[in-house]
Amino acid sequence: MKSGGPDADRVRKARPGEQDIAQSAVTHYAVVDRAGQKVSFISLKPVTGRQHQLRAHMAIIGHPILGDGKYEGDKNLPDGILNRLYLHARRISFPHPSGEGVVDITAPLPEHMAKAFALFGFDERNGTDQA
Repeated sequence: MKSGGPDADRVRKARPGEQDIAQSAVTHYAVVDRAGQKVSFISLKPVTGRQHQLRAHMAIIGHPILGDGKYEGDKNLPDGILNRLYLHARRISFPHPSGEGVVDITAPLPEHMAKAFALFGFDERNGTDQA
């Protein structure tokens, strides 16, 4: 559900009694790697396509995406981490519009995320078959 008032651009969990009017959203996720008890490399795969779906789902389960100012992920950033959103569409695939074959695109990590992965000891090649 969308929030009202000053948080109108945020999505929130449906409250009791709102389930009949709320749009459902499904995200599969898997923990790929961890750096101590504070930071994890998570593979997220949205089944539905709702606004802020991945960001809202991670915040709702108590693990906002690092650097996400909209959903409290910009609080207590680890030393050496820029205050930027650490969410990246690594790979997307969909049926080719012609009906023949599949379009499959993989994108490299942006510089700020590559530096963070190096700092945390994450291997960006991991997680391609997760979630």
